[in-house]
Amino acid sequence: MANSSSDYRFDLKSSFLGAQMLFVAFGALVLVPILTGLDPNVALFTAGIGTLIFQVTTRGKVPVFLASSFAFIAPISIGVQKWGIASTMSGLIAAGVMYILLSFLIRWKGSAVIEKVLPPVVTGPVIMVIGLILSPVAVKMATGVVNPAAIIPRGTALTVSMAALGTTILVSLLGRGMLKLIPILCGILVGYIAALFYGLVDFTPVREAAWIAIPHFTAPTWNTSAIFFIIPVAIAPAIEHFGDVLAIGGITGKDYLKDPGIENTMLGDGLATCFASFLGGPPNTTYSEVTGAVALTGVRNAGVMTWAAITAILLAFVGKLGALLSTIPTPVMGGIMLLLFGAIMVVGLNALVKSGEDLLEARNLTIVALILVFGIGGMSISAGQFTLQGIGLAGILGVTLNLILPKERVAKE
Repeated sequence: MANSSSDYRFDLKSSFLGAQMLFVAFGALVLVPILTGLDPNVALFTAGIGTLIFQVTTRGKVPVFLASSFAFIAPISIGVQKWGIASTMSGLIAAGVMYILLSFLIRWKGSAVIEKVLPPVVTGPVIMVIGLILSPVAVKMATGVVNPAAIIPRGTALTVSMAALGTTILVSLLGRGMLKLIPILCGILVGYIAALFYGLVDFTPVREAAWIAIPHFTAPTWNTSAIFFIIPVAIAPAIEHFGDVLAIGGITGKDYLKDPGIENTMLGDGLATCFASFLGGPPNTTYSEVTGAVALTGVRNAGVMTWAAITAILLAFVGKLGALLSTIPTPVMGGIMLLLFGAIMVVGLNALVKSGEDLLEARNLTIVALILVFGIGGMSISAGQFTLQGIGLAGILGVTLNLILPKERVAKE
């Protein structure tokens, strides 16, 4: 991986910085598996290996860390409940394959082809659907009514969830230095302490867990419905990938779109996601938190991310860590989710605003309106045993409308 132009150095001096980078990413990394029913230890392992795969693919030139993607929370949650983890993984593998195919398309036609097929007028509302479709889940989690068999008193649940939410907001607004980069971790910690005060935490799983344990890897099984349900969700992260690569390039002063090339960064992302899905882990994506840490610390050495990856892999085999994470009460996560799912929606809205498109123009209005209504309103299309609905339907509809609807030829006066 090392070469003279990449600033890649793998030495012991970088090990502490690597552990620090993982600490920055840790809260978000384990949040996705906790919310979706996957194993946090598997997520740690696949994030570590995925980052190493990315580094090999990009020749150690880009200092980023790959871990659990928030964009897939909704489809994974729905898929696990409907088909189980193994079947859901087949859909996630398909998402990784889509990234790989996009990388070859970019290699062939250039990056402009992605903007043509997936403009903000499509990706923006699809991202909004992801956040909005999850909002009822966040409210139920925050108020303690997710599990009817173990309903937490509403006042207690709200106290705990608001403690987590308030801390996350305050740290993100008022935090300084490294603290500002870990608002989710701070929110979980304060919410957990509040939950301890109310007696909501059961440490039995921690006492029974072994110190060293193999993560609960899950092999995928083929499920056509899961594949077509999840593939459209990959649209949004694919576009976000460009933004993340541009952001880290702006911080380091290098043009990663040209060297190692966006086609290689996308390929690395796709291979990492496929690998994670083959073992039962969430899809990987570049982490903005770590990008912020790079800006704060001035790190330009991608070898630091190698140490972060190795640390994640080692932690994956600490059985008591996974058991401890499983004891986090639902209201704690619900408080974080109230902000997170709303933030996902705002990211989509911001993509529309920044595009500068006139959303009242007939073509744009049609695309945005139908994506939102079909995605959020519960519309479904069935063919035999196959059903397309929610985020998947919204994504495919948006891409199709963008390709077939004619653009105005004459500007309005």
